[in-house]
Amino acid sequence: MEEYGAFLGCVIPNRYPGIEASIRKTMPALGIKLVDVPEFSCCPAPGIFQSFNYKTWITLAARNLALAQERGLKILTFCNGCFGSLYDANTALKQDKKLLAEVNGLLSKINMKISGNVTVEHIGLFLYNKIGLDQIKASVKKPLGLNVATHSGCHLLRSEPYKELDNNEKPRILDDLVEVLGCKAVEYDSKVQCCGAGGGVRTALAQISLQILHEKVKPLNSSADCLTDLCPFCHLQLDKGQIELNTQYGLDYKFPVLYYLQLLGLAMGFTPLELGINANFTPTDSVLKKISDGQVIIPQI
Repeated sequence: MEEYGAFLGCVIPNRYPGIEASIRKTMPALGIKLVDVPEFSCCPAPGIFQSFNYKTWITLAARNLALAQERGLKILTFCNGCFGSLYDANTALKQDKKLLAEVNGLLSKINMKISGNVTVEHIGLFLYNKIGLDQIKASVKKPLGLNVATHSGCHLLRSEPYKELDNNEKPRILDDLVEVLGCKAVEYDSKVQCCGAGGGVRTALAQISLQILHEKVKPLNSSADCLTDLCPFCHLQLDKGQIELNTQYGLDYKFPVLYYLQLLGLAMGFTPLELGINANFTPTDSVLKKISDGQVIIPQI
């Protein structure tokens, strides 16, 4: 098995044990050995930290990169923001020798050093480009037969690695990943619209964040059975945010949201409980009922 340092970030271990469960089930099934690096810290969040103090941001990111470098590991990220932060920091350090020397001067205080040559992968691009659609399709034991709306997320769509592979205004990568599971990727008006979580908006401007989310999820209708994403922070907004919209504005959103690896795990034959689907906020019973040929398989704790 090829080894990768598993960079789970902050949201997955703190908010979504189900996403972590899906990671730990599906990756070995695809021949990937995940290596935990307990010393990994926050990436840190690219938009906020970079905006306030670039040097602090890149030094903290470089420390994470150095931890992987010391172990001879490539990094596999499961969050758009983590990917953006670590990839951008690694690229900047590789291209700017003066900056690299300055950051290494700071890292030397904790006996660490970074070269700027660590490989940083995003789970979506990794599945599409490295594992490949054919291998993913071969791992499917039960085609799901779902109509799925996809949300790729801003930090992924606007990254250089994504733009090298796909049209970020009309993205297909996540759609293709969905369709090899025996699903149909459905179009909707707000497909490439921001979820409203990033840049500190969800925390600092909660009402604006919810208004953006409302515009994002409003076009979702009966043509889709669920929404899937590749980013836990987007997932938090799209999933738990529906509950917040309902509470704040008396709405009745209950559209199922599953992280992509949860869908992949279901197609591989893992149970909803093994994939932590019970830990999602939005109800998923309609999705689980459809893929089980009408038999309700709502996970029980």
